[in-house]
This record gives sequence, C-alpha cells and structure tokens, in this order.
Amino acid sequence: MKLGYLGFRKPASMSEILWFFGVAACVKLLLIPSYHSTDFEVHRHWLALTHSLPLAQWYSDETSPWTLDYPPFFAYFERALSIFANLVDTQIVHLQEGLSYSSDTVVLFQRITVILSDLCLLYGVYRLTKDLDSRRRISIWVLIIWSPMLVIVDHMHFQYNGFLLGFLLISLSYLEEGRDLMGGFVFAVLLCFKHLFAVAAPVYFVYLLRHYCWGGFVRGFRRLSVLGAVVVAVFAAAYAPFVYHGQIQQVLRRMFPFGRGLCHAYWAPNFWVFYIILDKGLAFFLRKLGFAIQTPAASFTGGLVGDSSPFAILPQITPLTTFTMVLLALSPCLVKAWRDPRPGMITRWVAYAYTCGFLFGWHVHEKASLHFVIPLATVAVQNLDDARHYFLLSIVSCYSLFPLLFEAQEYPIKVLLLLLHSIIMWLAFSAQFTEEETAPIKKKDDQLDLKRSSNVTAKRGEFVIGRVEKSYLVGLLAVEIWGQLLHPFLFRDKLSFVPLMLISIYSGLGIMYSWIWQLRWIIRSPNI
Repeated sequence: MKLGYLGFRKPASMSEILWFFGVAACVKLLLIPSYHSTDFEVHRHWLALTHSLPLAQWYSDETSPWTLDYPPFFAYFERALSIFANLVDTQIVHLQEGLSYSSDTVVLFQRITVILSDLCLLYGVYRLTKDLDSRRRISIWVLIIWSPMLVIVDHMHFQYNGFLLGFLLISLSYLEEGRDLMGGFVFAVLLCFKHLFAVAAPVYFVYLLRHYCWGGFVRGFRRLSVLGAVVVAVFAAAYAPFVYHGQIQQVLRRMFPFGRGLCHAYWAPNFWVFYIILDKGLAFFLRKLGFAIQTPAASFTGGLVGDSSPFAILPQITPLTTFTMVLLALSPCLVKAWRDPRPGMITRWVAYAYTCGFLFGWHVHEKASLHFVIPLATVAVQNLDDARHYFLLSIVSCYSLFPLLFEAQEYPIKVLLLLLHSIIMWLAFSAQFTEEETAPIKKKDDQLDLKRSSNVTAKRGEFVIGRVEKSYLVGLLAVEIWGQLLHPFLFRDKLSFVPLMLISIYSGLGIMYSWIWQLRWIIRSPNI
C-alpha cells in the first residue's frame, strides 16, 4: 500500500506530471495527419490576419468568412504565434495567398502549437493536485491530461481548449488556496482570451464578494477596490488599444453575434434539442390533422451570422430568454456561495455554472462540455458518489463529440479513445474505492470542507455503477449500433439526419441527468 494514500504524502514534482504529458504528446503526434475541421482554417486565417494587418483592422477585416470573433488576448496570442509561423512558411501568414492553405508544413506547425499550448493545462493540473496524496493526484492527471475529449476536440478537430482550460484550473487552484485576488486576476485574463467562459462570472462575483471582500465596511471597501482595479487593469490591457482606434463597438459586435441560430451546426446535446424536436413534432402532427402550419424558412443552426432561429408552434427563443434561464438555473448555486463561501466548494460551483450554460445557453457549441467535464475530474476522486457520477458523465460527454469526426478512417480512433478512457477510469476508481481506510487530508483553510477535510475516515465501497447508469450505457451502445449498422442497412441514404439526432438526444438526457445530480448535491450540501 502506498504511503501517500495513508496521508504521508510526498509533494508532486513537475517531472512526474511531465511523464503523463509526454505519453499524451506522443499519441497526439501520431494523430497529426488525421482529419481537421474548418476550425483549422479559422485559426490559420487568424494567424495571417493578425500578422498582415494593423491592429485597428483585426476585427473589421472580411477577407475570409472566418472573421476574428475571440477577445483581444486570444488575438494577441495568434499574433505571437504568427511570428514563428512566418519563419516556418511565409504563406501561412499571407492574407490572400494563404486562404485555405493546408500544406504539410502548416498542418505540422498548427498541430505542434496546440500540443505545446497544453503546457498551460499541465501547470493548472499540477497546481490543483500538488498537495493531494499520490493516488488521487495520479487519477486526476490521467482523467485530464489523457482526456479523450481534449484529443478529439483539440488535436483532431482542432482548437485550443486545453490552453484555455489551463487558465481556468490555475484560477481555481488559487481560490482553493485562499488566494482570492490571484484567482480573480487569472479568471479575468481567461475572459479576455475567450468570453464564453463568462458563464461562471456570477459564481466568481458572489464568491469573491462574500469570501474576499466581506468583513467590515473599511476592509470590505478596500478589498473591493483592489479587486475591481485588478479586473479593470486586465480588461484595459486587452481592450484599450481598440478603444484608442475607435474599434471597440466592432470588437463587441464580432464577439456577440446574436444573429446566429439558437443551436450550433451540430446540435449540442442540451435542453434546446428537446424544445426544437417538440416544436417540429407538434408542427408535423398538426399538419397531418389539416392545420395550415408554415415551415420556418430559416435554420435553427448556423456557424455564420444569419437569421434568428424560428419556431413553427412553440414560442420564439431569444438570447435574453436563454440568459434568464441560465441565471435561474444558477441561482441555487449563487445562494449557496453567498451563505457559505468555502474554497473547497468553488470547483464544484464553477463546474455547475458551466453545466447550466451548456444546457440553457444561446448557440452552444458541443465542445463546451469540456468546460464542466475537465474541472469535475478534480472532484471525482473525493468520494464514491462523485466517481460514479463522473464515470457516466465523462463517457456521455465524450460520446456526444463523435459526430465531430465523421470520416470513416477516424471511427476506430474515437472508439478506441473512449474505450481506453473508460477502462482506465474504471481501474483508477476501483483501485481507490476498494476498502475502508483513514486518509488524513491536509486542510486548505480554517474550516472543515467537503473537498479536503482533516482526518476523515471514509467507507470506501467497491466501485460499481447503479442500475440506472448501467441501463443508460447499454442504451448508448444501442444508439451507436443503430447509427453505424442498422440505420444504413435499413434506410440506405434516407433520413440520414436520424443517427445524429439520436446521439444528440440521448447524450442530452445523460447531461441533463448530470445537471440534476449536481444541483441536488449543491442543495443538499450542509452549511458549515
């Protein structure tokens, strides 16, 4: 038995976690020739745009349909990468000749930048786990650094989510340590890289106000002023150059294109999938009954700016509607954060906020499930119930990404990634939750919290999942068999949208179950 598991923990070293990173990097290097989506050209064009044009034209240029719509810090990040891209191949950063450029050189360069940018994620994971016992620490490393979701989204489909999630984990690590000002600072930096992380901003605001600023008028006002100054300084560093050039309105229009549809091109498995299907089902049956129901002309989806998503029967959904629903779903968490602002709970609350944003937000990308799956990996090692919940959620969320890789040659890869991840999760959780042991956990603050309490003796039962979870996973397998074998055999090329719709619906049920589970846990968690 490992001494670390008994509480005689040896602090983690970077060399240990670098081994896990190295293994993951080898796999990612092998996947360099694999399929990549239009996001690959999006980021290549942003390299060219930021390299070739003055800053004042970054958010107004329309040379390509893939206009710059991320906040300024990400634009500066692309500008920094473009310096090296220009040294590798000048055509990569040529605004006109570089359009749709996809030579081996540019593929290799951009793939390598994603792998290297994952060092930010690595540091975030290290900070969050450095004080844990070895078994929990290694379990989290495996769940995050070897995440199949990050491999599929970042290293095949192509994005920089690992890099951005690294900032989130760094921020959470500071908050868990009680270093609220640094936690708020890093989160502000993250928002200036990608504004979609702002879904958790209400949680941050309530928590920091209550935990950092509360405690007497003078002390509270001073701390609130310091915190506000830090946040303002970060946003000023990001946006001030565009204010100076008179481009701030254009920047905001690009960042918040509410003319896009309610759903993304591939329906993210969230609440609105069921709403849309209900509307279409009602319209279909009413037409059969003789009612004159017009078919909406515009699409529910769209990657580019277009008409808002129409409905035939049900009330129209606006961005304000989704914003209100997200806030309502968040309210129990905000109340809990105000009443009992514990550092050990902040990761759960932030993950719950991103789950709410995913389920009820406007134009949600299916890839946004990473925003709550990755932080919840650090929660999964706390107790048996959390492990069981995460086991199901991680599988469902990964499976929901399968449609992103639609080419036949990638099918064995995504299936193998999910199977290996499931097996490794099962082995890791089974090794941890097998017997009753006393595990002293170092206290992070003066209060006893649910995450890392001191000298807790926990009953560790065998890691098994319940009947509901087993039934759901069997159903998931049935959905995949239908989509890959039975539907093509029975219908050939007809109703080709059905397998994708089934994946979205079934995955949505799983993520809704996770949201209810998290909400129930937050409501029932005792105040201390």
